Amino acid sequence: MRGESVADRPPRPVWSRDFALFFVARAFARLGDTMLPVALAAGLLRYGYGVGAVGLAMAASAAPFAGLVVFGGVIADRFSTRRLMIGADLARLVTQSTAAALFFTDHVILWQICVIGAVNGVAGAVFQPGVASTVPRLATDIQGANGAIRIAESAAQLAGPALAGLLVAFASAGGVFVAHAGTFALSALCLLLLRLPPAVTGGRAHGGSFTADLAEGWREFRSRTWLWAVILIWCVYMISVWGPTVPLVATEVVQRHGARAYGLINSALGAGTVIGGLVALRLRPRRMLRAGSFALFAFACFPASVGAGLGVAAMSAGAVIAGAGMSLWGVMWATSVQTQVAPDVLNRIHAYDVAGSLAMMPVGQALAGPASAALGADNVLLVAGVMTLVVSTALLSVPAVRNLVRVDGPVSRTRATTGGAPLEPAHGKRVRDHR
Repeated sequence: MRGESVADRPPRPVWSRDFALFFVARAFARLGDTMLPVALAAGLLRYGYGVGAVGLAMAASAAPFAGLVVFGGVIADRFSTRRLMIGADLARLVTQSTAAALFFTDHVILWQICVIGAVNGVAGAVFQPGVASTVPRLATDIQGANGAIRIAESAAQLAGPALAGLLVAFASAGGVFVAHAGTFALSALCLLLLRLPPAVTGGRAHGGSFTADLAEGWREFRSRTWLWAVILIWCVYMISVWGPTVPLVATEVVQRHGARAYGLINSALGAGTVIGGLVALRLRPRRMLRAGSFALFAFACFPASVGAGLGVAAMSAGAVIAGAGMSLWGVMWATSVQTQVAPDVLNRIHAYDVAGSLAMMPVGQALAGPASAALGADNVLLVAGVMTLVVSTALLSVPAVRNLVRVDGPVSRTRATTGGAPLEPAHGKRVRDHR
């Protein structure tokens, strides 16, 4: 069936009934995700398992997600994304309810928790690709929509660990799993009530084989210099910055200043991401990836302030600045992908984006220990701060990245170019520069 053109659709403001439902769904999903690590750590440690078991349980979910999300992108481009997301939410509702029952009945066996995590990872791989293509179908102001969702997810990230801690203290780890299952139920309900406009297909139907669609997604990804260049540079960022920063900041801050200080700094980082989302609602640069790359420089304040041994107040200030910069980059990047990529391949492109972005994070985390043993944790964090500057400079050094011109997407596949040159939207109009 031939899809309607973007020009045929009436304008869709950010805040509508349907976007509000999607907004709530994303907020609750993020809330549950931030509660899960607390539940796993508290629950498994209580039953005599060590830190390695907690890491294994988390990896059991992360590995299937990273390995299968590319295939999830193909599935999302062939079937109804809304139904797939609802199905993934319902599957995780069942798995987390099962986990809650195991904890409530004191029948906690590590391999069972890992199996539950693996099922969750598979469900997440099916769910995640549809997120990118849903936003342009709900709002014309795609950047505003991404900014609003970023704020919701950041607020959930602030509230999730605290709520999980209260549930563990007053109930048990099983209570956290019940709450986590509830977030999937609420997300599924919101998506069920959602009236999603038809997808723009550009006249193309997915009649080929699964392998052919997978290969086509790779060709579309590879043909966009700005896209694969960012992912390639981001792999370096994950290895040298984000991967080691997360565990080393936790270790250094807790050892020197205590768990409360670490919680305060984490909250400051979350507050910064909220600020960045608010800025992204107003800032409309003509070259979005250039603006986002400049904003990413700010993240250096987070690892560098900890590595320099500054006080809690200074580290918290650095975390706020870093969170704002990272959040602004995230909105600019998500909006660029959603507006510069044709709708009929967007799910697959987003899947390659997610897989490439996450692929090197475990490597960075694994290298954090040996690097800190050889150089000292403070020095590794200072290097991470320097590498943030290097990565941001590398992004700006790629012409296809820094010169990509903002468009009022989604674009037509027939108009897409491969070298990072300005792309035209499907209705042929550019967005004005609002800087």
